Amino acid sequence: MANTAQRNNTRDRRLSTETKASTKTTELYVYAAAVAAVVITAFVVGIGEDGGGDPFGASDAIRYITYLTIGYMIARGLAKSGSRDFYDEHGN
Repeated sequence: MANTAQRNNTRDRRLSTETKASTKTTELYVYAAAVAAVVITAFVVGIGEDGGGDPFGASDAIRYITYLTIGYMIARGLAKSGSRDFYDEHGN
């Protein structure tokens, strides 16, 4: 009983995670929007052309999505390398 009262009167410890969760950052939303833009562009660009090949096909779209993914991973790695997300011991 004394330990409980003693714990309630003391300040909570200040803890931290390495960084914010990815869903709390704008990087994730920008990445998702950019991937969607690439997919839509690859789908729309080749429609309605007579003759000739598709100037922006699936292989180009996959390449650009890969570049976006690499960029996103580098951005998250840089974000994790030096920032902290602080919280109290009891989740406050």
